[in-house]
Amino acid sequence: MFVTHLDGADNDQAKGPGHGHRAIAREIADAVESLADLWTVAAQEAALRLSLHQLKALRAVAEAPGLNLTALAERLDIGMPTASRLCDRLEAAGLLERGIHPFNRREVQLRLTLPGREVLKDVAGRRAQALAAVLGVMEPADRTALRRGLQALRAARDAPPSTGSGPADPDGR
Repeated sequence: MFVTHLDGADNDQAKGPGHGHRAIAREIADAVESLADLWTVAAQEAALRLSLHQLKALRAVAEAPGLNLTALAERLDIGMPTASRLCDRLEAAGLLERGIHPFNRREVQLRLTLPGREVLKDVAGRRAQALAAVLGVMEPADRTALRRGLQALRAARDAPPSTGSGPADPDGR
């Protein structure tokens, strides 16, 4: 398995495994990579195999129906020509349709077709099933701890940056 070293070195190995922010961050990064692999395999088992960019594009349009090409490119962090070709392929596959904005005829809106919505539903179901299988092997207390930890991680990520609490502990704890 691929192992992520966030700082490029094993600086906190001397403290022992599992100590310090960096060691924990590496463990979480490895778990996320494992989850990403699980996610990718589950998506590839869908009836219609799509690339990660194609799935992301479909999800972006599903979350914001009527999104225009510029907004899609920004959401996916890709260039306009790449976004346009991506939409061309999705439209040719019958998963996406382009339409004229009702109030601005120069703007093109993107919408999922029924098959596009069905593909997203299929992929989401397969991913949930794959994750449920892994979670089913875990002890109930571990699942509860994971859920709490993920909620805390999300809250910390969404929290405004602290001001005046000082720098992080130099030991990484």
